[in-house]
Amino acid sequence: MKRRIPESELIINADGSAFHLHLKPENLADRVILVGDPGRVHAVSSFFDEIESEAENREFRCVTGKYGNKRITVISTGIGCDNIDIVMNEIDACANIDFATREERDTFRQLQIVRIGTCGGLQEYVPEGTFIASQTSIGFDGLLNFYAGRNDVSDLKLEEAFRRHMAWTGTQCIPYPYVVDANKELLNRIAGDDMVRGITIACGGFYGPQGRSVRLGLADPNQNEKIMNFEYEGRRITNFEMEGSAIAGLSLLLGHKALTCCMVIANRVAGRANTNYKGSLEELIKTVLDRI
Repeated sequence: MKRRIPESELIINADGSAFHLHLKPENLADRVILVGDPGRVHAVSSFFDEIESEAENREFRCVTGKYGNKRITVISTGIGCDNIDIVMNEIDACANIDFATREERDTFRQLQIVRIGTCGGLQEYVPEGTFIASQTSIGFDGLLNFYAGRNDVSDLKLEEAFRRHMAWTGTQCIPYPYVVDANKELLNRIAGDDMVRGITIACGGFYGPQGRSVRLGLADPNQNEKIMNFEYEGRRITNFEMEGSAIAGLSLLLGHKALTCCMVIANRVAGRANTNYKGSLEELIKTVLDRI
């Protein structure tokens, strides 16, 4: 007998849309692009040949349309893995839950999900303007630790090597990091041979979690130096961002394909930042649209 999901567990609006996203199941495409900034939704959808539907609530904006013969939905998530928890669960519900019966559909619908964003580079070989496809994501956010099956989708050997390198012990109140790989087929198709395939850390904040100190001191003042020096099987950590680990982890648990692609706008090694990056980001958007 199928489980009926209670109203308190999956809240559906009166118009039949998902609670936070205000997205209706019929308006979700199989190809999904996630962006952080609500304003970036237009930057993506401006390339569409046709707009089918639009929805907006708080920081979440959803536009579905056609790019050539591809039906694509672009959604803004806002900043942080907590919002990714909302977006991933609600788009999966739109794809795989019958909103009328509140039961799982008989046929599973797999989504292809690509996050397009910006990031901070952590190595000299990823200067400003570099496109990085996150082959592996390390989550500092702790989100995946709340879900059953977390270990089944994580690279536990890399995870343990990283924890030992950072010398984080059980006495420190730092979320237990998790390590998840992107979908290989999607990685190869989107990254091609012109994006750096990196190990990316997704942080639970922009300042302290990324080793920035303004007026507050850091629990581990040597955190970033240790991160930059970490090496595993010849690979180094390439960049910081704030959402990719939750997208990779939840997608694997839910059975979807996912990848995060970011453009470096600040290099922490060189101490440089480029705030005039919008033109270069459009090139990344167009690349993902062509390859998704």
